[in-house]
Amino acid sequence: MGTGHAVVVGGGLAGTLAAGALLGHVETVTLVERDRYPERPAFRKGVPQGRHLHVFLSGGRRALEELFPGLGDELEAAGAHRLEPPRDVLTKSANGWQRRFHEGRHTTTSCTRALFDATVRARVLAEAEKSGTRVEVLQATEAIGLLGGADRVTGVRVRARDAGRAERELPADLVVDASGRGSRAPRWLAELGAPAPREEVVDAGIGYCTQMFRPAEPLDVVMVIQPRPDCPRGAAWSPVEGGNWLLTLSGVRGQHPPTESTEVLGFVESLGEPALYEHLRSCEPVSPAYGFRDTSNRRRHYDAPGGVPEGFLAVSDAACTFNPVYGQGMAVAALSGLALRRCLDDGGLRPGFAAAAQRAVARAGDTAWLTAVGADRPYATAEDATPPGAAERLRSWYVGRLAARAAIDPVVGAAFRDVTYLAAPPSRLLSPAVALRTVLLPKARGLAAPPLRGES
Repeated sequence: MGTGHAVVVGGGLAGTLAAGALLGHVETVTLVERDRYPERPAFRKGVPQGRHLHVFLSGGRRALEELFPGLGDELEAAGAHRLEPPRDVLTKSANGWQRRFHEGRHTTTSCTRALFDATVRARVLAEAEKSGTRVEVLQATEAIGLLGGADRVTGVRVRARDAGRAERELPADLVVDASGRGSRAPRWLAELGAPAPREEVVDAGIGYCTQMFRPAEPLDVVMVIQPRPDCPRGAAWSPVEGGNWLLTLSGVRGQHPPTESTEVLGFVESLGEPALYEHLRSCEPVSPAYGFRDTSNRRRHYDAPGGVPEGFLAVSDAACTFNPVYGQGMAVAALSGLALRRCLDDGGLRPGFAAAAQRAVARAGDTAWLTAVGADRPYATAEDATPPGAAERLRSWYVGRLAARAAIDPVVGAAFRDVTYLAAPPSRLLSPAVALRTVLLPKARGLAAPPLRGES
């Protein structure tokens, strides 16, 4: 058992997983959460994207299994759906439909965010009971500042959100910021005299909306329609627990999907895919349409030399947040939790721990950052993005050509999915077999019609 006290700011998925990573390495963990948790899985205000479609990518699922073996099975027992892409996913990209290879390489999980959060939280709290680490959860409590100085953070100031609004100080050997894309840590660190982290931003201006339906006759595949130059709109249709399905629609500036339920079908019809449109006409809406617009990719470089004082660590969206439409956030939260656990295994809370852990957490999000920024850069204006360098421009050309070939080529497609599902580093795309097929073969065209059957 390690020594010391850790405070985790933010009790959502990233914070819960960070607390889980700390079990057995510190004496106590205090989890500070602005909301009150519901007794049963339910959407809550503190998770602004909670009503939207969430798919847990295979790289994150593997990290979660390493942290908490059997948790994937627990999710499926609770109603989550297990999918094997590309066999179980009909995907249309800018150049046509993707072939449905049965690779057996990737397993993803589809369920509501509420079910995912509740299942993970229950498992972490159960593990705490037998870990030797005491976990205290402060609900309806918000962090309002950091304690310490420019060289070391020594705790957090918090305030209750009830009528009394009482404030108090929580001393800590480690403060983990898991408060999400709205993190106020850059300001708090500046108040202590520490430098604000350098930020990179790429904002494609994408907005999306989600509505829940109950199909009369469910499909046996997920459907994904990606934006294309002549129609910068997209859709995803995936099953969740309870016999319901979620439809998430997306579009860039001037093409945002509606948030009026009566206009959803019209937007789907504009995609030019009658199969999805006709299927949805037979489905019963069971929720309103909910919109979301804060989709910029933002990276705070706490991992730079001198980027964090001792005693402070930023994880997941608080350090690096991605356009949610690509479904990477939950997987990166799991990968960040695993990176934190491995750093703790290397010697616990020791001098230099914060900087080492911050670099490890940054590496856990590298692949997601590269893929999300690569997809969004073509839609971002000069005012909404840090200018790309020569290396990024060359990478964008290569990845664009590779993504087109991945739709029909089993060798390139396997590598592409390994990376986009966060199960392999970007270097996987540069192996000789993949690079030669990408550069030397003609630019590929996808299938003209959706493949109704998978391929072995």
